[in-house]
Amino acid sequence: MSDLNVTVAKCAGFCFGVNRAVTITQEGINSGKKIATLGPIIHNKFVVDEFAKQGVRIINSPLEANEDETVVIRSHGVTKQEQSQLEERKIDFIDATCPFVKKIHNIVSEAHEKGSVIIIIGDKNHPEVIGINGWCDNSAFIVKNEEEAEKLPFFDKKDVCIVAQTTFEREIWKKITKILKNTCQSAMFFDTICSATNERQKYAAELANISDVFIVVGGKHSSNTKKLFDIASRLCKHTFLIEDASELPENITEYGNSIGITAGASTPERIIKEVLQTMVEEKNTNIQGNGEPTFAEAFEESLVTLNTGQVVNGTVISITPTEVYVDLGYKADGIIPADELTDDPTATPADVVSIGQEVEVFVVRVNDVEGYVKLSKKKIDAMKGWKSIEDAYESGEILTGRIIENVNKGVIATVNGCRIFIPASHAAERFISDLAPLVGTEAKFKIVNIREDRRGKKAIGSIKVVASKEREEKVAAFMSEVEVGKTYTGTVKTLTNFGAFVDIGGVDGLIHISQLSWQRIKHPSEVLNVGDSVEVYILEVNKETGKVSLGFKRAEDNPWEIAKSKFNEGDIVNVKVVRLVPFGAFVELINGVDGLIHISQIADKRIGKVSDVLNVGDFVDAKITEINWDEKKIGLSIRVLIEEAKKDEETSTEDAPADVEVNQEEVAEAPVEE
Repeated sequence: MSDLNVTVAKCAGFCFGVNRAVTITQEGINSGKKIATLGPIIHNKFVVDEFAKQGVRIINSPLEANEDETVVIRSHGVTKQEQSQLEERKIDFIDATCPFVKKIHNIVSEAHEKGSVIIIIGDKNHPEVIGINGWCDNSAFIVKNEEEAEKLPFFDKKDVCIVAQTTFEREIWKKITKILKNTCQSAMFFDTICSATNERQKYAAELANISDVFIVVGGKHSSNTKKLFDIASRLCKHTFLIEDASELPENITEYGNSIGITAGASTPERIIKEVLQTMVEEKNTNIQGNGEPTFAEAFEESLVTLNTGQVVNGTVISITPTEVYVDLGYKADGIIPADELTDDPTATPADVVSIGQEVEVFVVRVNDVEGYVKLSKKKIDAMKGWKSIEDAYESGEILTGRIIENVNKGVIATVNGCRIFIPASHAAERFISDLAPLVGTEAKFKIVNIREDRRGKKAIGSIKVVASKEREEKVAAFMSEVEVGKTYTGTVKTLTNFGAFVDIGGVDGLIHISQLSWQRIKHPSEVLNVGDSVEVYILEVNKETGKVSLGFKRAEDNPWEIAKSKFNEGDIVNVKVVRLVPFGAFVELINGVDGLIHISQIADKRIGKVSDVLNVGDFVDAKITEINWDEKKIGLSIRVLIEEAKKDEETSTEDAPADVEVNQEEVAEAPVEE
């Protein structure tokens, strides 16, 4: 058989969290402290045995710790109760919990305090999951597969917080979360699978798929190592899990000449090197690095650290509601907090970036102790955008930005990643006292000033300058074609005591209150609201001042025109008394048309006061005696009806037959029937 070709997967061996925990423990030993670890520091017997030889003992409970010992909390983390026990006993301890696990503790603790249901996707017996559950009073629902997820209750009226064990398999996570999206009506999903774990599994799967033999190096009790073995086994028939070089299969050459190797996150570099060395010496192999540097070189490269102030490129690997995780190609992933993504407070991380997107970021802080790199995207955007702001200032270019904040004496707009201050006096063409409605809107503005103080450069913008210029252009175009009587459709912009201003295509015209209704009104709001679409016509235009008077009332709605078609002199109408005056009573024929019954026409006799006969609100019958449509006057009379009624009564009496007188003699002489 030809020589064997061995390819080492990228991302094999210690992850950042494990490396940190091992380093912390070793530093404690080197400083002369008596070290005890709360549980095995990592799931690798070789590392645990080496520490044991240096005097490190394993305790299973904080209550077992001695007062003169320093307890190291392992990378998997512990429960809140266990940490509290160490604090209460005043035992010196070092928290070596993986920063990514610690983040999950914070998420579930905060959600639990708010009353949310906690769901952990992971292995309930894994120490990491046990620790996480301890930060929500052991109240979490824990599921590890689709079948268990299907059995969860239906959470229709509760907020649900969903997290994952950092070493969980992503494909299973996706299947479970798909189920939970249907059973949890108000759920917040936190993809807390460690990106390094995900990358390790991804590269292992790719390599196993093209290998004749696949070897996974790591502790048999390590969760992430077993997951690597499970994933590789599905893709490569001849997959082996070994803890060190002594367990290499004897007959490995029988399965083929292409061998892939990966290692769990808790596998020391020296164990991997021993496996490779054994294969070189005994199996006559050619070691490769999957198109990457050799394992040793890759491992050394992974230890490179970043410096604060650097500008680097990375790939978005995970998005949560509050943060974005970025693969920087270094020992730790970078984190962009939501407030460092964009200046727009209404935007969510998912609105700004997407998984797989390459981003340029600014390194705000590198914290090797806590194990994270804080990044800023908006700082880079601002650095790039400032040049465009300066150019716009010089050229007078009109910019379009989004107003994101209402601040003292103005608003803040953002454009090209830069914050622009717009004073209240420049926030609109006309001064407005309440700027809050502007937040969230798009606006056009010019940079009118750039100044520098101890906090840096600041740009001042003006919406008013742009709006005024646009209005001048619109007014000029409008005036060139406007005609009295021409009809426009406009939008009501503001209401005043004397009328309504209407935007008719960039030009504001006034509908005077007298033109809003045929009836008497006290305020324009009785007829119109701001934002209403209205049809108006030009009453008058002053091209010198730019003032436009608008008509709104339609002739066909004029109540006097309606009355002209309904009433004639001599008609008898039932009317309502609406107003009493010394000389008579005004009555309403229809809405908007009143007539007068003179005091002399109220009764058929002389009366002292109108109120002696009529009251406001009374309905009476009256006869129309006079109409002057030009002067809009109608005269009515109740007296005429009364007199006509009396005359009709007298006429009826005169026409009736007189009483018949009886002649007694004629009666006496009348024949009597027998």
